[in-house]
Amino acid sequence: MSAAAVERPHEERALIAEANHITESIPGLRVEIIGDQILVSPAPDGPHSEALMLFAAPFLNLGLVRALPGIGLWLPSGPEDYAIPDLSVVDDDYRDHLVENSCYDPTCFRLVMEVTSSNWKTDLQTKVAYYAKARIPVYVIVDRKHQRLHVLTEPAGGRYATHAIHIPGELVTLPESVGGKVVLDVERILKAGLA
Repeated sequence: MSAAAVERPHEERALIAEANHITESIPGLRVEIIGDQILVSPAPDGPHSEALMLFAAPFLNLGLVRALPGIGLWLPSGPEDYAIPDLSVVDDDYRDHLVENSCYDPTCFRLVMEVTSSNWKTDLQTKVAYYAKARIPVYVIVDRKHQRLHVLTEPAGGRYATHAIHIPGELVTLPESVGGKVVLDVERILKAGLA
């Protein structure tokens, strides 16, 4: 849907092996490889999960897409790079796009969403560039630290051309390319995420 298929060389995967070892050794952490570096994120707290579920709810009634928490997304930035967004909206046939290591080709992703935690700079800075390089059409960030909701669209040239910031009291209508009409109550989602 959004980008050309990711092709991966079939060689030894030292970083993936190490990332998988960390995941198996310390369950509950989210382990990703971004920019040829292993990133480890803390397990989500209750408010993080509550904000995620409120965000996901409108997608449950859309027919041709699925809103799935914690599935892997291959990134075109490096031979072993992948991210695990908090929530992904993917085409209904996403299973046909499995690349490896439980990660899927970016062509089946319509939206990715992150709820910030203690490592909030990763979601607000690092991942913006990598999701844009993967040409993910819509990237939404529930920014618990600054109490804002970011909607980034129109990926091109490794960046998003449009970055709208929304505050409590606003209703946000996402682009219909996510699978249908989805309206978000910013205050409700941000309030659910308060620790």
